[in-house]
Amino acid sequence: MKTPQEIIEEITRLYDEARSALRADMIDYAKHGTVPDRMKRTDGTYAYPELRLKYSGNGKTAAERASEVPRSFARLTRPGRYATTITRPKLFANYLEEQLKLILEDHEVTVDVGRSRQEIPFPYVLDGEAAAELARVSPMELAQHFPATELALIGDEIADGVAIDAAQTAPMPLSLFDGLRTDFSLARLQHYTGTDPEHVQRFVLFTNYHRYVDEFVDWAAEQLGNGYYTALAGAGGLYIDEKRANARAILSDTAWRRHQMPAYHLIAPDGGGITLVNIGVGPSNAKTITDHMAVMRPEAWLMIGHCGGLRPSQKIGDYVLAHAYLRDDHVLDSVLPPEIPLPAIAEVQQAMAGAAEEISGTGGADLKRRMRTGTVVTTDDRNWELQVSKTAQRFSLSRAVGIDMESATIAAQGYRFRVPYGTLLCVSDKPIHGELKLPGQANRFYEEAIASHLQIGIRSCELLKAEGERLHSRKLRAFNEPPFR
Repeated sequence: MKTPQEIIEEITRLYDEARSALRADMIDYAKHGTVPDRMKRTDGTYAYPELRLKYSGNGKTAAERASEVPRSFARLTRPGRYATTITRPKLFANYLEEQLKLILEDHEVTVDVGRSRQEIPFPYVLDGEAAAELARVSPMELAQHFPATELALIGDEIADGVAIDAAQTAPMPLSLFDGLRTDFSLARLQHYTGTDPEHVQRFVLFTNYHRYVDEFVDWAAEQLGNGYYTALAGAGGLYIDEKRANARAILSDTAWRRHQMPAYHLIAPDGGGITLVNIGVGPSNAKTITDHMAVMRPEAWLMIGHCGGLRPSQKIGDYVLAHAYLRDDHVLDSVLPPEIPLPAIAEVQQAMAGAAEEISGTGGADLKRRMRTGTVVTTDDRNWELQVSKTAQRFSLSRAVGIDMESATIAAQGYRFRVPYGTLLCVSDKPIHGELKLPGQANRFYEEAIASHLQIGIRSCELLKAEGERLHSRKLRAFNEPPFR
């Protein structure tokens, strides 16, 4: 039996060969008009590598197989064949090694690697020389001779549980995302965030305001050289690998014009650092970024933006820890109906509450005066206040304590894509009670609250990292779940 490292080396070899062949033939076509041999479209020359696994079940019952492996992932509960196509194996090497190592240790399986029938679309190999040479050739012309992006072949049917082959005539999916779906999102991530997906870390903070970026960049740059974090990378070409103060001063203004949701990554050698993404406002943005961030298989993602307080006892600057969500965002209703409950992830809730206690220096009743727990409403109506006579009763029935436009969407996407999720918001105004966010008040609020709020999010990531595989709860796993996390 090959080791995980040997398996990954074989996947990498096949991927590099396919990518190089496609790239070289495209450059040859652009320079000399050489049309590639048609056989290359059928013999796997341009195809993603495929990882195949066969499990006999070892003569055990389903209950016995399920009880042998206590964790929620890298476990096989059904005998049969499993397969997935893989892209960018060097980018996902640590993830692949972890999944394969655990499966090989706990199950008697046979593993095979070969060329798949799923081809790499040509847009995903356009870089450097290839991009320059092909700039004068139209995409429609290239699509006549080379594999193109066919959206009908890309989707989330596996994650949403609508692609289950009950008869098992085809291999069962080994992972939530195949090569096509992953490449699609890697390209979108780079477009939206303005950063290389290679810099994305395993713990992700989402926010909805730029001032959190300023605080994060300043803090992150101060951590460099501490023996763990190695660099800070960000939108607009930001890259710092030495400790410095006031790093926000070198943030590029072009990031705001060119990138819709700029990201900033405090990089650690094992990917265990922290990524912060300013997703802006609205559930559409929240869905967009999480659709694509999910292929990176983060350990957790957390929302740390600000919200409107809905209770008269709240004060501007108080915290809201979401235990439940009222989903009025509507962007996921077709794939995850709003009546489906989103369970609170105990490990995440405890980490965020513990971080709030630690950073604020208060606990017990004193912390409760500053932090409310309960339901957060996420709406798709930026001017929901104009309909408050209709919505107030609904909010009251839900026992909501805060309202925003992103948190429930991010939580729902975490549930959908099996990424542990959580929300800690900061009250920036109380529209129902006449405490609006006037300019002077807003400045004081942000100056006093954002730094400590961000530190709670950062500390939560550190506490979650210490949880290890316990962080990944079975409550996020579907009935017929792909083995890979």
